Amino acid sequence: MRNLIAALIIVLALPETALALDTSTGPVRIEKVADGLRGPWAIGFLPDGGVLVTEKRGRLWHIQDGRARRVAGLPEVAVQGQGGLLDILVPRDFAESRQIYLTHAKPQAGGSGTALSVGRLSADGTRLTGTQVIVEMTPGSTGGKHFGSRLVEGRDGKIYMSVGERGDRPAAQDLSRHNGSILRLNRDGTAPGDNPFVDHPGAQPEIWSYGHRNPQGLAMDAQGRIWANEHGARGGDEVNLIAKGANYGWPIIAYGRHYSGSQIGEGTAKPGLEQPVMYWDPSIAPSGMAFHSGKTRQAWRDNAFVGSLKFDYIARLAGSPLAEVERIESPETRRVRDIREGPDGAIWFLSEDRGALYRMVPE
Repeated sequence: MRNLIAALIIVLALPETALALDTSTGPVRIEKVADGLRGPWAIGFLPDGGVLVTEKRGRLWHIQDGRARRVAGLPEVAVQGQGGLLDILVPRDFAESRQIYLTHAKPQAGGSGTALSVGRLSADGTRLTGTQVIVEMTPGSTGGKHFGSRLVEGRDGKIYMSVGERGDRPAAQDLSRHNGSILRLNRDGTAPGDNPFVDHPGAQPEIWSYGHRNPQGLAMDAQGRIWANEHGARGGDEVNLIAKGANYGWPIIAYGRHYSGSQIGEGTAKPGLEQPVMYWDPSIAPSGMAFHSGKTRQAWRDNAFVGSLKFDYIARLAGSPLAEVERIESPETRRVRDIREGPDGAIWFLSEDRGALYRMVPE
């Protein structure tokens, strides 16, 4: 363990490790923050300048002041296929609450499912205490596909959580199951009384929207709107503006095809089902999503940044409706798993293949 900790060294802004790169809005430099990570999945920022990074294999790291320390006290994690320790949320009131939220695959009867846990980070940043599961998808499923899952703290103080359909396509249209949905939750994991299906007999009350396939990006824009990106099958990766009670159509409509080449569902549109704001064909395998404030580059204001796992780039989306306007590519953008705007206004991202955390800073 000592060797792994030593491998994770903060190297902020050292010229020999910074890559200069031209983009359509001006030059940037890409700086390595930490490496030696194995299967990094998500980034969380602490108000004192520390950074938390999850690894899918079930480890959480606290990186600060040139050191990386492993955080103990995590929930039980099922590491299987695409499942493991996934997203992290540091809520706005962290300085008072010390709460950290984590999504993960949880062992369940009949398999495993996406769950949300919360614990309190110790003052020295090395342990979660009182960690407990507050929500888990029902029922459990076999296989290791399509867990989701991302977290956003809404402007309303509620937690929005994306859940994949676990490879069970019809379940995304079944309101009695959490599969293929965006959940809206109180901080204790309960369902808010104004959720759309609270009074719907047999429905899971936590569901906010449904008909999703595998949403691995979730973000809030400057207007407080919630957006998601999700994996299609062969083509048809989507960006969706999330609305209360809306059905996003999977697997009834889609812009891709099954991996066999056969048509999905009934085509690309049907009354009562939402259309994506944009889609990619061929698929880019999107993961992670962040809207930029314009703090460090005005041309980025209200732009969305999305990582591509398949084609190794960062997509910049702009306009109304959003559309991909640029692909930012470098040796560092290999399998971008997560992407965030940091407190410093830089774009921070995780490269799964490089096992590293980077920040992209406008010159």
